[in-house]
Amino acid sequence: MKTLIYAALLLCMFASSNLLAADEKENKAVEAAKAWLTLVDSEKYNESWDAAAEYFRNAVKKDKWQEMVSPIRKPLGKLVSREIDTKTYATELPGAPDGEYYILQFKSSFENKKSAVETVTVMLEKDGSWKAAGYFIK
Repeated sequence: MKTLIYAALLLCMFASSNLLAADEKENKAVEAAKAWLTLVDSEKYNESWDAAAEYFRNAVKKDKWQEMVSPIRKPLGKLVSREIDTKTYATELPGAPDGEYYILQFKSSFENKKSAVETVTVMLEKDGSWKAAGYFIK
């Protein structure tokens, strides 16, 4: 009976340590997305490209990124508010290499657009850091 209780306790401890590790991973991914969005909010588009995942930088050249994001973000005006809405973990995404990803959706409000949804996909880099691999706003 004691062995069964110890086994159950070990199983609970293992499960809760896995949940804590998953929470920590998710928190790091969210913080990385927020830090990257701060660069975009500040119109530091070149710096946001530099801070993006290698996959992102290989897919979009720096000057092209600035050409793409500036006409979309500038008309919105300054950020008023942003809150995380959904967090989805994935290991496979269409058109992207297998890896670890979080697709994060934010409910955002800007001076000139009351309601927007920003989607930032972050991926786990080889060095263990989370970096932006995609951005979409609607």
